[in-house]
Amino acid sequence: MTTPKQIHLAAHFPGVNNTTVWSDPAAGSHIEFSSFVKLAQTAERAKFDFFFLAEGLRLREQNGLIYDLDVVGRPDTFTVLSALAAVTERLGLAGTINSTFNEPFEVARQFATLDHLSAGRAAWNVVTSWDAFTGENFRRGGFLPQDQRYSRAETFLRTAWELFDSWRGDEVLADKASGRFLSDANAGAFSHHDQHFTIDGRFPVPRGPQGRPVTIQAGDSEEGREFAAATADAIFSRYGTLETGQPFYRDVKGRLAKYGRTPEQLVILPAATFVLGDTDADAHEKAHEVRLQQVSEQTAVKFLEQLWNTDLSGYDPNGPLPAADPAVGDDLISKGRASVRMYRDPLATAKEWRQLAEAKNLTAREVVVEVTGRQTFIGSPATVATAINDLVQNDAADGFILVPHVTPGGLDEFADTVVPLLQDRGVFRTEYSGPTLRDHLGLPTP
Repeated sequence: MTTPKQIHLAAHFPGVNNTTVWSDPAAGSHIEFSSFVKLAQTAERAKFDFFFLAEGLRLREQNGLIYDLDVVGRPDTFTVLSALAAVTERLGLAGTINSTFNEPFEVARQFATLDHLSAGRAAWNVVTSWDAFTGENFRRGGFLPQDQRYSRAETFLRTAWELFDSWRGDEVLADKASGRFLSDANAGAFSHHDQHFTIDGRFPVPRGPQGRPVTIQAGDSEEGREFAAATADAIFSRYGTLETGQPFYRDVKGRLAKYGRTPEQLVILPAATFVLGDTDADAHEKAHEVRLQQVSEQTAVKFLEQLWNTDLSGYDPNGPLPAADPAVGDDLISKGRASVRMYRDPLATAKEWRQLAEAKNLTAREVVVEVTGRQTFIGSPATVATAINDLVQNDAADGFILVPHVTPGGLDEFADTVVPLLQDRGVFRTEYSGPTLRDHLGLPTP
């Protein structure tokens, strides 16, 4: 009998996204430290692999004003994760840090420090930036062509690895009797010269418990998939169904051999939302209410503005879609938004939405609710546990990064009802097997 795959689970602190229902009576702060502690400690109680923080480098804007219909702001990633290291014991601590706007030395020093503070639980989600709008907050500006973004990102990561590896791990003797602290006077020496970085010196942080922090990657382009196959320990994927997950899984894992890697050395983790109920019918009713909370009338109008690239402030979202076609051009009213990349052909997308509205007799708001739906798992705890397990056992994923829609208590019900069912099936741990995040993910130490 084949041994079932073990499922990996992580918890995403919602913050900078549009799935959060901050107006829910149960919702709390997205900035106060107590909220981060609550979600992280729930994830650790449930024996999750890691806690994940996204990154918000510029406040969202629309029509030149702060977009204040979803959560605004994000405290510094390293500060939050370092503080969480003191109130958790085994949970991995993963943060998104941009390779476009930072320098390898500083990021490597910060992650090496976090790995020491957490006793080997640090992870780095390496991302690039695609827009100059965000780059206006930084000295260099933001825009790089896609091939240069990934070239810089891979060079950035490998340079950071050189810094981590500048210490072997056995140099610190701290021999009090002899008074000798180091076995190697050249510890931490590095010299790196290429088209992106010219740096020489000594790295000030000794090798951490994991050797290198776990590397996570989230790109889905051809360049992103190849970058992940060459360098990543885990992928933050957007393919959470059997139909989309299996081809992505085969594609990326099939690229590993040419880099001398095995399929077990890369963990694929789609993002996933969930709504639980006593019964499947109850869960679907709740899910509909959640969607209406996520897409208020005001939110629907703002979303339409992003596609139509037109001020629709006087528009009735409970009526039909706008009759005029979207205004196509480079002067966007919603700079730096994911929808700018998602809907590269606004005229074709508007046509699809009109066909959907006509076929189902939907209002403009109802169209937005339908086309932006992101609820991966809906049902009773037993139904959701079965769905998660089926996807993992059928190689559509190795696990999921769960994004609750209420912060900070939105993970509690999942931890208390779904996790025990997965444990009963023997597909999810009941205790951590080791102290480091690499132990949790089954990854070798470099």
